[in-house]
Amino acid sequence: MTNQSPGEQFAQAYAKDGERAEVHFDYTITDAFQPGKERPRWTVRNLFNKRRVDPGAGSVRTWCETRPADGEAERVAESGLRREAAFRFGMAEFPVEPIQGWVQLPPELADDAEALARFIDRRLLVRLATAENQALSIGPNGVVSHPEVATLPYTGTYTEGLLAACDQIEQTGATAHAMIINPYDYYTCLMTSGSVMDEFARNEVKICRTRMIEPGCALVGDFSVAAQLLDAERSVIRIAEPPEGTFAEPGIAVCAQVHEGVAINLPTHFFFSAPA
Repeated sequence: MTNQSPGEQFAQAYAKDGERAEVHFDYTITDAFQPGKERPRWTVRNLFNKRRVDPGAGSVRTWCETRPADGEAERVAESGLRREAAFRFGMAEFPVEPIQGWVQLPPELADDAEALARFIDRRLLVRLATAENQALSIGPNGVVSHPEVATLPYTGTYTEGLLAACDQIEQTGATAHAMIINPYDYYTCLMTSGSVMDEFARNEVKICRTRMIEPGCALVGDFSVAAQLLDAERSVIRIAEPPEGTFAEPGIAVCAQVHEGVAINLPTHFFFSAPA
């Protein structure tokens, strides 16, 4: 990693190669986008412990635990006290896939390297981080989409739903380490109840707010133990032809791409809180 930002490196390449500009990085460039440095905000990737994988890997096979089949728990001693005693041990395959963010270049930036660098750093990396949030949370291979992540319906308040999910995680012998919620619920439910926010902060529960989770819902889990961010540590920023439907009008498009996945070793340690 150089002292230059991704935007500065791309602006340099664009000045040299124009619409053939392409810059490869031997690290994941969303690591360079850290909104928490300027204002308090967790991205989804920051909730997981990171596992570096081979840059050429298309998937990772690793261990996992799942809930018992009907009737199995009754045959395991003390599973009523320690429900995880009845969990099934196995293996699962988790993909490592490209995640992309796109912007269109305003023509006026073509001859202003400094402004172009800021545009890439402040807009393209933000678009990429948003796409990353989506892929890791509700994407086809994100945590919410895992078939073993249980939905926990609630009938009381939103906060009661969150606390019920935290309790269920503790009942597996784990810790409610973090949650992903919609900004609406963050501001209208949690921030208006200062005591709840204070207690979460005191217990060091990380709260990631993103539009990817529907209002009234939350993904609560032991993110640091139950899953791993699979990071190929390779990225590219390049001029490219965007997929149909990316933009309403034609123009010079820039794509930023990383290669990531999430290995969900313990889907039993996540709960999706949702209104009944």
